[in-house]
Amino acid sequence: MQSVGTWGWWWGRGRDDRLMAFSVVQYDRLEHAISRGLRLALARRGTEYLVIPERLRIEHGREIIVARHPSTGSRLELFVDDIESIELVR
Repeated sequence: MQSVGTWGWWWGRGRDDRLMAFSVVQYDRLEHAISRGLRLALARRGTEYLVIPERLRIEHGREIIVARHPSTGSRLELFVDDIESIELVR
């Protein structure tokens, strides 16, 4: 799939030719968690992260989830194209 520009649904292809976008359901989960301050469980490279997402931003054509660790408050930035799964924690 080709990139359709910065306002399109897909941002092109990543370093290893994976699509750099979540599914609509995954974006809904992320948006819901950001707007309500809910926790998300994210899997990346075999590690699960429990985070409170604060915002989604784009840097150099890559989407980044800016989040905080729920216990320590440490800031984390996770690239969307590195995330293998996303689940809302209730």
